[in-house]
Amino acid sequence: MSGEWVTIDDFTKVDLRIARIVEASEVPEARKLLRLKLSLGGGQYKNVFAGIKAAYDPQQLLGRLVVCVANLQPRRMKFGLSEGMVVAAGPGGPEIFLLSPDEGAKPGMRLH
Repeated sequence: MSGEWVTIDDFTKVDLRIARIVEASEVPEARKLLRLKLSLGGGQYKNVFAGIKAAYDPQQLLGRLVVCVANLQPRRMKFGLSEGMVVAAGPGGPEIFLLSPDEGAKPGMRLH
């Protein structure tokens, strides 16, 4: 393990949710970013810019379930507002792997 310890109170502040990718597109001016529209169920959507362009074709992501940080403070970027983050593993570039929930998980479900 690396890094500093967090308490259970620290961890519970992070709102991890299941989301479905309903739109995915390249950001022409960005080398690493894809623009994702995530559905968190119940008519709630988030716009997210993710640094996964080298690993994923946008059309292959449509309909995929992912894990997102739903309560990340929105960040104004030159391409628009990013309202969350998708959770991935790997060193980056073409070796980045989105985390996916098991079958049966639904958009909006909270991770515990």
